[in-house]
Amino acid sequence: MRFFSDNAASVHPRVMDALIQANHQDTAYDGDALSARLNGALSDVFGTEVEAMWVATGTAANSLALAALCQSHQGVICHREAHIEQDEAGAPGFYTGGAKLMLLEGEGAKLEASAIEAHCAAIRDDVHQVQPAALSITNASEYGLVYSPAEVASLADVCRQRKLRLHMDGARFANAVARLDCQPADLTWKAGVDVLSFGFVKNGGMGAEALVFFDKDLARETHYRRKQAGHLQSKGRYLAAQILAMLDNDLWLENARAANAGARIIAEAAQGRLMHSVEANENFIRLTAEEAAKLRASGFDFYDWGEGQARLVTSWNQSADDIRPLAEAIAAL
Repeated sequence: MRFFSDNAASVHPRVMDALIQANHQDTAYDGDALSARLNGALSDVFGTEVEAMWVATGTAANSLALAALCQSHQGVICHREAHIEQDEAGAPGFYTGGAKLMLLEGEGAKLEASAIEAHCAAIRDDVHQVQPAALSITNASEYGLVYSPAEVASLADVCRQRKLRLHMDGARFANAVARLDCQPADLTWKAGVDVLSFGFVKNGGMGAEALVFFDKDLARETHYRRKQAGHLQSKGRYLAAQILAMLDNDLWLENARAANAGARIIAEAAQGRLMHSVEANENFIRLTAEEAAKLRASGFDFYDWGEGQARLVTSWNQSADDIRPLAEAIAAL
């Protein structure tokens, strides 16, 4: 009955089992046997050699990634409704030492290459204006829309021309890959992404996200920044165990497919109310205050998303039988 956030979903049993298996003495911090496997495991996922590290939260993953790409006097281009702008309490500025977020518009919280090029072209090359150093995009976006490999590559082309680095906020990266049915490499390094914040917490993890550097030189200083930021946990093996369990036999994709399928059940019932196409595990629908109150009175829980709007998020652990009552209640309004 709860559809307000996939952050609130239960931990997958295989992740719980992995935590129990990790519950023995080992080297502290990231020197343990499980943490040592992360680079290889994620290199296998992406089909190229990567440098990976665990962190506890998506905020830390995004902010540490941006700190690797941007100096304090520079800027990061992102969408006006990007998570790094709206929902991270200024953490990117804190971690980068003051870098500016340069906000652009785009339908469904997605950016287009032409908008980025126009923004960069309007900035004078002198010390009186902040110079952009990076672009950050979210896949799936804050409105559940997915960038295709071609769209990412188009943005990366502008980045190359403008000497910008490209970060992908992948809090729901699994949902994007599941939707596209593509190889993870096609959506990241092959398309021009330099660093990915790979989300696991929303998708069956307990408290672990992965920073994946496709340019390994960028990772070197991040090990120090992670420690400085208080994210080098002394028992890091428990974070590594979660990520490895999610990667094993593509559990991360299995969970994302389940969450996406649940969202489609709601979308079919809410056809006339949809504000955006449903491409991942989120539905944004139009509801009057009275309709929202009626759904809540029936026991359904969700976020209001501005006046007359609501966000409904499905999770990996919600079956069709769990979701169908909400779909039927929406259809009956």
